[in-house]
Amino acid sequence: MGQPKAWLPFGDETMLQRVVRLLSEVVSPIVVVAAPDQEVPPVPEDVLIVRDEQEGLGPLAGLAAGLRTVERLADAAYASSCDVPLIKPAFVKAVIEQLSDHELAIPREQGYHHPLAAVYRTSLSERCERLLVEGRRRPFDLVTSSNACEIDVQSLRSVDPQLDSLRNANTPEEYEALLLQSGDCRSARD
Repeated sequence: MGQPKAWLPFGDETMLQRVVRLLSEVVSPIVVVAAPDQEVPPVPEDVLIVRDEQEGLGPLAGLAAGLRTVERLADAAYASSCDVPLIKPAFVKAVIEQLSDHELAIPREQGYHHPLAAVYRTSLSERCERLLVEGRRRPFDLVTSSNACEIDVQSLRSVDPQLDSLRNANTPEEYEALLLQSGDCRSARD
């Protein structure tokens, strides 16, 4: 992408600032998990910033750090990546509502799970850490070792018809498409 995704401009905000703003309409507190030396765009003062204990362990380690941080503040947490600028607060609410008595609720699209569009019991931080010690770093390992509610993404179309909340920017072309869809006329190449 040429620069960290969190810093990519999206309207008058960075991508991270936009995702934080949209999520704050639904959940609190907001926790941003960053790599040990990663610079983070300015975020509101009440946003908690935590660092991965060890770089390079992937999203499961980030999830563990985030869950551990909010464990004393909340029973569950919605996990998101910073590169989903079209996330809909109604989508987040719908996923949270599916948690019920499960340990996690995760959207599933055919055979693919969306671990960074899911809600997790904060008590799962210990299980995440155990999986990491065992060398199991895939978020799917947490899904298979938990009481998970798998949500067919088709059921989420009632609150997000195009499933924009699941569209992230992994390439310059995807970033450009998200900018255009949002109505931001700037090109990703500008």
